[in-house]
Amino acid sequence: MRPSQRAQGFTYIGLLVAVALAGLGLAVTGEAWRTTAQREKERELLFVGDEFRKAIKQYYESTPGGMKQFPKSLEALLKDERYPTTRRYLRKIYRDPMTGKRDWGLVRGPGESIMGVYSLAPGTPIKRANFPTEYSSFERAESYTAWRFAFSEAGAAASSEATAPAPGLAQPAASPIPAASVLGKPFLAREPADK
Repeated sequence: MRPSQRAQGFTYIGLLVAVALAGLGLAVTGEAWRTTAQREKERELLFVGDEFRKAIKQYYESTPGGMKQFPKSLEALLKDERYPTTRRYLRKIYRDPMTGKRDWGLVRGPGESIMGVYSLAPGTPIKRANFPTEYSSFERAESYTAWRFAFSEAGAAASSEATAPAPGLAQPAASPIPAASVLGKPFLAREPADK
């Protein structure tokens, strides 16, 4: 083997090593970018979900008359038809940052009303800690569908009172919505009378 052929072989091996290292570097950079993008989407989901929860709360609390109501659709948050003048609780139906669509899972309440929303995105959240107090249940969430942004009227007073039930009263039934992800008490179904 001539020295020039031997030098070409080493150059070829050196080029292959350089290409492999560049590929590895790009893979690490791509993974870091994907993680950063997912964290940003999660931050946006927390903001948008909280906007929905606040809008549902405002809709409920501004119900005219004595019987409070939750909205029957998300569109009711854009224009409240219960008043002769325009009342808006949201400017628009936000896109789910995780899916890019305006489709949301709905937390249903009495009479098929809407008490909250959640993302329909598959996958496990990266964020696992340091949530606001009202969303502390998100720390144990195994999927984005467990991040429930809901308001329940029964607990608005209870969250500020934090008192035990009066003697002789039964404990309320458990809610299907994690208590920490609902501002206020969960919606309680009535017990059957023949119990």
